[in-house]
Amino acid sequence: MKFSNLDKVGGTLGFALLLSLFALPFVSLQPNRIMPGQSIGLLDSASLNTLIPFLVMLVLTSLLSLFKTAIRTRLLLIFLTLMTLMYTVGAGASQLLVEASPLARVSLNAGFWLAIFWLALLITDAAIKLALRPLPRLALVAVIVAAVTSLLAAGYWDSLSLLREYHNQTDFWRQAVRHLQLSLGSIIPAILVGIPLGVRCHRSAGLKAMVFPVLNILQTIPSLAMFGLLMIPLSLLATGYPLLAELGIRGIGAAPAVIALFFYSLLPIVSNTALGFDKVDARVREAATGMGMNARQRLWQVEFPLAMPVILTGLRVVVTMNIGLVAVAALVGGGGFGTYIFQGLGQTATDLVILGAAPTLVLAFLFAIVIDTLIALQRGGKHDRSKSTQQTV
Repeated sequence: MKFSNLDKVGGTLGFALLLSLFALPFVSLQPNRIMPGQSIGLLDSASLNTLIPFLVMLVLTSLLSLFKTAIRTRLLLIFLTLMTLMYTVGAGASQLLVEASPLARVSLNAGFWLAIFWLALLITDAAIKLALRPLPRLALVAVIVAAVTSLLAAGYWDSLSLLREYHNQTDFWRQAVRHLQLSLGSIIPAILVGIPLGVRCHRSAGLKAMVFPVLNILQTIPSLAMFGLLMIPLSLLATGYPLLAELGIRGIGAAPAVIALFFYSLLPIVSNTALGFDKVDARVREAATGMGMNARQRLWQVEFPLAMPVILTGLRVVVTMNIGLVAVAALVGGGGFGTYIFQGLGQTATDLVILGAAPTLVLAFLFAIVIDTLIALQRGGKHDRSKSTQQTV
């Protein structure tokens, strides 16, 4: 065996996966939803018949991760290992609860969560080694999400405490919609204001010198302090103008959350828009002028498309930041997944906290993947447009 064929990254991740699963507790059997329970390792979490398919896939994945060859096969094995892991933990939870009390719960422990983390890194590593293009990469994520969602919808995890918390929350999907409303409701106005302002800052150094310090100050205000500062004027407006209160503009609720997130969104959008236009090659502008384009045509047909990848990079920052900050907005009555996080903290119910935190992370990840795909596609077309403009001249 040649050492040059060994994959150091894959081998390290495979070893970390094995270490997490066999050295750390896999699940916990709790007497109820609040009290701590007994930590249980992987080999004791389910019957041998249930564990065998997962253990076989785990061994094959770990062995194949040691070598640089057969990356497509490795990716398939990692995916199958992930699916069998998800099935095994759900089936094992059902078996552990057979002789337990009706109030008993099975919670996911550190070994499971770290295994998911290492499997995600293994999938990422394989995708990088395969040099997947943007759309196939997005399709891979879509397949994984669809497979995991199907497994959950089929009820394989219903015995786990996390899914019991989900079934107890009758407003889960309403809070999911509210989370998206608050995130996108602040981003869309920020785009409508921030992109034109960024273009103006690119064209005017004086305006840029005035705007950027203000936006930097807004960005440094802690989120809770921002919500608190907005509560007072919004409460006064609602008291003085009852119509505004009827429209939902109050000191607590969605209004302070949307306004605060709007302020936080401005700096990344404005700065990346200005930076994107600054990076447009002067020769491209001259070529567009030589083709007979006026200022408006240059803006929309040349400058804006070339600056779009940088603008989308700023948008990616804003989207992931806002989805996370919306969770904090639950403290001022904004709603969203943060409601479960703070309820769980108040009740010392870990799985209720996870019920709010996990969807927030998944939403941020999925939006980031979609925007990354758009950025990659835009960058691919950017070089084509730039070459086409220069060659025409």
